[in-house]
Amino acid sequence: MIINMKDLAVKDHAVRVSESVDLTDFLSGRQDLTSFGEVNADLTATFAFPTVVVEGTLTIPVTMVCSRCLGDVQDVLRIPFRERFTREAPAPDEEEAEDLHLVSEDEVDLKPYVEEAVWMAIPYIPLCSETCKGLCPDCGTNRNERDCGCRQETIDPRLAGLADFFK
Repeated sequence: MIINMKDLAVKDHAVRVSESVDLTDFLSGRQDLTSFGEVNADLTATFAFPTVVVEGTLTIPVTMVCSRCLGDVQDVLRIPFRERFTREAPAPDEEEAEDLHLVSEDEVDLKPYVEEAVWMAIPYIPLCSETCKGLCPDCGTNRNERDCGCRQETIDPRLAGLADFFK
């Protein structure tokens, strides 16, 4: 996924970039992802002197592990993407200067920026549903599937000696 800044400056219209990017090497080490597909990038690059703005949406199908019940969570992540590139150093007092990438070449490879956006968009604590009951801490039964009947009240260990006081 390479855009040419000089070509964009010559053209009067936006250039559409639609590609599939394989991130297998990049995401294969993550243990929270069971499987994932290719990233479909639907981006538009426009020249607005002296910057090039690339924006659009990244889409990737993922299968993760629910952090409560350890079941599979299948989702399609739709990630907003917006990056700005320039060949001229921005003025220090310019607004949004920190969001501007200074590049030295005419060609900009978007793959590292796509990788970063995908990495940051993967949920830290994926859940199969907001009402997931998780696993029973005593017997390990998935409480979403059936009630195990284990005693769920917890007794403060400092007061455990008083539990038999009235018996």
